Amino acid sequence: MKHQKKTWFYLFAAPVVLALIIVVVIPFLYGVYYSFTNWDAVAKGEFIGLANYQALFSDSGFWSAIGFTVKFAVVSILLINVIGLGLAMLVTSKFKGANLLRTVFFMPNLIGGLILGFIWQFIFINAFGAIGDALGNESLKTWLSTTQTGFWALVIVMCWQMSGYIMVIYISYLQNVDDALLEAADLDGATAWQKFWHVKFPLIMPGFTVSLFMTLSNSFKLYDQNLSLTNGGPYNSTQMVAMNIYNSAFVENKMGYAQSKAVIFFIIVAVISLAQVYLTKRKEVEV
Repeated sequence: MKHQKKTWFYLFAAPVVLALIIVVVIPFLYGVYYSFTNWDAVAKGEFIGLANYQALFSDSGFWSAIGFTVKFAVVSILLINVIGLGLAMLVTSKFKGANLLRTVFFMPNLIGGLILGFIWQFIFINAFGAIGDALGNESLKTWLSTTQTGFWALVIVMCWQMSGYIMVIYISYLQNVDDALLEAADLDGATAWQKFWHVKFPLIMPGFTVSLFMTLSNSFKLYDQNLSLTNGGPYNSTQMVAMNIYNSAFVENKMGYAQSKAVIFFIIVAVISLAQVYLTKRKEVEV
């Protein structure tokens, strides 16, 4: 019987593992190989060793994109998790219309990133422009034309899209908090903040681990909204890493060089993500 269960397990797992190998593992290994070549998507490309990586470390545009992406990720991760947790706390409190609000808050996540970017591009250019005309404020008319306001435009759209999704994750953990623990805290005279920080938050820490990982990975790999909102301008000052790699590959036709950027970017994101999961997992409590 035990042998039969293992057989069925392998049969069901095999298609998923095979798809993962074909779609993820093999392309990744090919990408690592091509990062050591001068492939330009036309010629086969010659093996040039570490030349791409040596050129990469003196590429100011790439490291500027890395810095901008890290700054964007830090701000977005903090805001999305704070807003998502706040929305989850709101809709899990018992009041009429809570279920409707859940739907409303989650709906922006259903809109595709590129479409969402063009919708907000219209808002930032036309709606903000009209408000700027009415108030006589010229800065509102150029919201996507400066580095500072372009950065905040990207943050606003990212938060608007992902906060509802993160809210759902927190809701699933908040609903599993034992009411007896909260009642015991009430009897001990705990304030609302003390109940949240010392009772609820430790119990939803696994949800925080998942949410932090999701927002971290999505913030670092953002491309579509960056393209539709600012297209990296002005002068590539709002260009994120994904766009920088794309431009190297498909605009400059430096496929091998772009692959070396992608490998370095993968290592950076992997190290940060693993460190985040390790640190937040240590804070989780078992009930």
